[in-house]
Amino acid sequence: MALDTHQQDKSGLDVAQLRADTRGCTEVVHLNNAGSALPPSVVIDTIVEHLRLEEMIGGYEAHARAGDRINTVRDSIGALLDTSGSNIALSTSATDSWDRAFVAIKFASDYGPDTRILASSSEYASNVLPVMQLSRHLGVQLEFIPDDETGVTDVGALESMLDDNVAAVLINHCPSQNGLINPVAAIGHALARAQSNAWYLVDACQSVGQLPVDAVAVGADFLSVTGRKFVRGPRGTGFMYCSPRALSELEPFPADLHGTTWTPDGYTMRSDAQRFEAWEKSYAAVLGLGAAVDYSLALGMDAIFTRIEFLSGALRSMLAEVPGVAVLDRGVDKSGIVTFNHESVEAAEIVAALKNAGINVSVGTPEYSQVDYIAHGVSSLVRVSPHVFNTVEELERCVEIVSDRTGSATARY
Repeated sequence: MALDTHQQDKSGLDVAQLRADTRGCTEVVHLNNAGSALPPSVVIDTIVEHLRLEEMIGGYEAHARAGDRINTVRDSIGALLDTSGSNIALSTSATDSWDRAFVAIKFASDYGPDTRILASSSEYASNVLPVMQLSRHLGVQLEFIPDDETGVTDVGALESMLDDNVAAVLINHCPSQNGLINPVAAIGHALARAQSNAWYLVDACQSVGQLPVDAVAVGADFLSVTGRKFVRGPRGTGFMYCSPRALSELEPFPADLHGTTWTPDGYTMRSDAQRFEAWEKSYAAVLGLGAAVDYSLALGMDAIFTRIEFLSGALRSMLAEVPGVAVLDRGVDKSGIVTFNHESVEAAEIVAALKNAGINVSVGTPEYSQVDYIAHGVSSLVRVSPHVFNTVEELERCVEIVSDRTGSATARY
């Protein structure tokens, strides 16, 4: 399953250096970066360095000593999203960010049976379940936006669904299970054209870190991200972009003393996005997240996307040549998430065979995104997600294992 010679990586990245920077490359073929990526060594070294400082002088004291570096993490994230660090709130995950945003919206609203919330058909379960709870207990209407003929969220259909009762629009930028890139900026423009008051929440946990994202251009009120995926930061970290509208009209619930001050007459809140943060967090992990973001900024997001696009495109081409394999990815523009299944071999069996060969991938099942899986008749799939440090040879080895496993299994039928 060799790669066609006409396919070339035009990123300009030094792959040998990328692999030297990533110690895990010596241990495993890691193609599960949409789950949790291998971090650069500078990330782990930064975390350990701060933990050692906590060990020697105490947690509060280590925090004070590293205070300036900790504060610059938000500025680095702002640079990654082409916005100001004052619009960035740190969290523990993309879901944590999303929940804080959603609760703030609900806290400022009076939801009832007339309230409508629109979601992409490929929305992730953790973003849908809270709305289902509101539906069960308050009668809120959850409606899914149809896809267009290419498989992405249909902007025109969304526009036709808008009215004064739509309280929120929920869109995931790069779904975890179908390889597409949703037109989040076009959706933001559609909401603006319609002069909709709906809050716009974009789940960017799979897009930030693998492709350039301009938070302001997207037009979202909130954009939620995790540290552990394509950003290559530590687990237990995340962040979100908060729009000027969100910062002027919403406050978090419950309030935390980090972003809110208890005064003799009541309380006052910070004017920036830190109002959405909690005081207690792993500051070692925050510094590790900052190191990961700075690493990406040094490489350049255009270069990162170019290499990931090259690798994922090559992988799709190779998989398409394997008898019985169906590549499931949709959309005109595709992300670095590659999904496929086989006509007669279960996805879990393929994932296990790859695992036994020292190759990390993941399995996807409907509970992560029921509407999308059911609409396309998918009961399970294999998800492969390369990053910049992966090589064509690793992809070829992955496809070879898939071909051997599915070929031998098919021969028995």
